[in-house]
Amino acid sequence: MLDILQQYWPMLLVGQYPNGPLGGLAMTLILAVCGLSLSFPLAVLLAVARTSPYRWVARISGYTVNMIRGMPLLMLIFWAYFVLPKVTGHSISGFWTLVCALVVYESAYLSEVIRAGIEAIPKGQIEASRSLGVGYWTTLRKVILPQALFNVLPGMTSQFVSTIKETSLGYVISVNELTFAANQINNMVLTQPLQVFGILAIMYFIVCFSLSRAVGWLDRKIRRVRQMSPA
Repeated sequence: MLDILQQYWPMLLVGQYPNGPLGGLAMTLILAVCGLSLSFPLAVLLAVARTSPYRWVARISGYTVNMIRGMPLLMLIFWAYFVLPKVTGHSISGFWTLVCALVVYESAYLSEVIRAGIEAIPKGQIEASRSLGVGYWTTLRKVILPQALFNVLPGMTSQFVSTIKETSLGYVISVNELTFAANQINNMVLTQPLQVFGILAIMYFIVCFSLSRAVGWLDRKIRRVRQMSPA
């Protein structure tokens, strides 16, 4: 295992870069960041819609979120892979195909995290704002969302950890992320699949465990800030 790691660690980290396309762990992190950052605005819109006072808006957004959450990510990837070229009339790279699937998938899950944060805001704050003549959208933008997003920051960060693991499904459409790089190495080595995929598992564990610890630290910090804030 150490010999494989010593010989192929550049491919695991950055793929064939700089002599070829970027891949490996670097591509996995880029995919996760792109997927989560691009899905964030959609997630906020869905969360606001789900908590809307207009019932038909809340119902439509609720059906949308539940439908997406009820689908396997792999199916969304296949849909994006086969449908997007027909819709756009152009071929789309595996990278953007996976990003599109991740954006749709993560926006549904992330919206539930944000919705929980919105519903956790005390009703008294909303009523006080409205009693002062502040409109619904201004109350939402200046009172509710800043607090809700701050409170669910650990949950959003935890979703980033899940997104890193979900990028491994890009292997099925030949996206050069970490799992795909490990499979390339396995094809070169041929006789040591246990060692190669053991290294892959360890790499995923190190990255996800480190981020999970960071989420725990962030959660504790936010709790201290809440305790220090005046009621």
